[in-house]
Amino acid sequence: MPASPSLRIGELAARTGRSVHAIRWYEAQGLVPGVARDEGGRRVYGELHVGWLDLMERLRATGMSIAEMREYTVLVMQGSRSLRQRRDLLAAHRERVNATIAEWKRALTLVEKKIDFYDAWMHTGQRPPLIPAQTPRAVRKPALPAPSSARKAAKRA
Repeated sequence: MPASPSLRIGELAARTGRSVHAIRWYEAQGLVPGVARDEGGRRVYGELHVGWLDLMERLRATGMSIAEMREYTVLVMQGSRSLRQRRDLLAAHRERVNATIAEWKRALTLVEKKIDFYDAWMHTGQRPPLIPAQTPRAVRKPALPAPSSARKAAKRA
């Protein structure tokens, strides 16, 4: 991540709204590439690190694992030859985020109905009828392999 280093860690913390401790943690996790050091061995960051830390924080906030974030960082360091892999990694993450958002929206709808239920109860002083139960989504369990004795019997048959 080439950048013209000009920011000390405290300045980077102020610019990004992250603590010095958090920035050091991200760096220790291998999630902040291209950190230069000055003659005194102090970390020096550039403008690209400001945006990079924002991206890492958003990926983390949306549930991307640290391992995937490391993988993405390594891919970025490989340059343009990893564009497809980076794109695919982010596209897969987007799908997981969208699925989570959809689930949260379903949960929020139920929470809102419950709030309305309590509002009606407090307004009228009478308990309203219960909210109809949500039809649970079908839970599919993976098929378990047949016990070895059953497989043997099936082969003999």
